[in-house]
Amino acid sequence: MTSLRAVLAFNMKEQRHVLRISQEKLAERVNTSTHYIGMIEKERSFPTPEMLERIAAALEIDAPDLFSMKMYPSEETGSIKQFQERVISDMAQVLSYRLKELEQDNALPEAANGHGSGDEPKLV
Repeated sequence: MTSLRAVLAFNMKEQRHVLRISQEKLAERVNTSTHYIGMIEKERSFPTPEMLERIAAALEIDAPDLFSMKMYPSEETGSIKQFQERVISDMAQVLSYRLKELEQDNALPEAANGHGSGDEPKLV
């Protein structure tokens, strides 16, 4: 059986990951300490209903979604599937960034000359 603390901690971390915000930024949005956010995410503290509403608002979700099982990994697939998804996502971002860099690097010589290198085939 999964505990409410575990689901809450997981969903908070996941939503922070989605929003790309740190514990510090979340604490700032909630008007609490980073230590307190960390204690919740480590399952060592459980927030009041009022604090849950503030956390949900800061994470841009509805308060009941903090306890949703839809994002919580099952015990069979859990951490492996989550790890795979994050690696694939991170690789896609890195590749996309690198492709943009390469496109910009290849565009520089043409821009400097005002035209291509002259080696391009000409349409007749």
